[in-house]
Amino acid sequence: MLDRNTVKSASDEPNVVVGVAVGAVLAGALGLAVFNPFNIDDASADAKPAAQAAQNAKAVKAAKGKAGAAKGEVAKAGAAAAQAAKPVKAADAIKLAEKQVGISEGNGGDTKFHDWYVSTNEAKLTAKRDGGNINEYKGAAWCDMFVSWVGAQTGVKGMGWDAYTVQHANWLEKTKRWGKKPKPGALVFYSWSKGDQGSTSDIDHVGMVVKDNGNGTITTVEGNSNNKVEKRVRSESAVVGYGYPDYAA
Repeated sequence: MLDRNTVKSASDEPNVVVGVAVGAVLAGALGLAVFNPFNIDDASADAKPAAQAAQNAKAVKAAKGKAGAAKGEVAKAGAAAAQAAKPVKAADAIKLAEKQVGISEGNGGDTKFHDWYVSTNEAKLTAKRDGGNINEYKGAAWCDMFVSWVGAQTGVKGMGWDAYTVQHANWLEKTKRWGKKPKPGALVFYSWSKGDQGSTSDIDHVGMVVKDNGNGTITTVEGNSNNKVEKRVRSESAVVGYGYPDYAA
């Protein structure tokens, strides 16, 4: 079985779910085929010189045309890769997260964030990591699936990708993206029992920081808060730590 608590709603009470276990983010790669424009068969020995020359010229021209087309495809792929690698600002992630406010659970406790997560290869890997079945993610606690979805949709690097808050926080700490400052766009991890005295193993819930209110509280966007996406104001005393994606300045 996956490591999952059964309480569904993330409220201010100390009975909130940890999320379901899931794995770290895997980077994709673009492969490009190489075309050899000079891979031309030798002409027959009895061909007339002029005909042979014409045939070779035609073959070379066709080959160069294919090479040009291949080069064009490489250029297009490069442009697409450059677009995909466009730096993401914290404000971009916050804006997308805020657009989800109000989305609530449907039949069986599922959301579009569940549907997205179970469709990923990472879900298969993390289910295997945690000794469970991918179907166990359906209807499960989804606060971490929500922030992972935001990270995947924006393409920001260093967000991490998990459904189990403890594993997610451990990955952020391991990759030196962990700290105690509530920066906008940071992931915020809570422990309802230990608060700011807790460790990553005590984490129950995760959201995204919108802003530091400067009075000991933070404004956040959180999935699985009262069974929906909500904007919240939380006390910093409940926070174990923050994870910092690689946002553009």
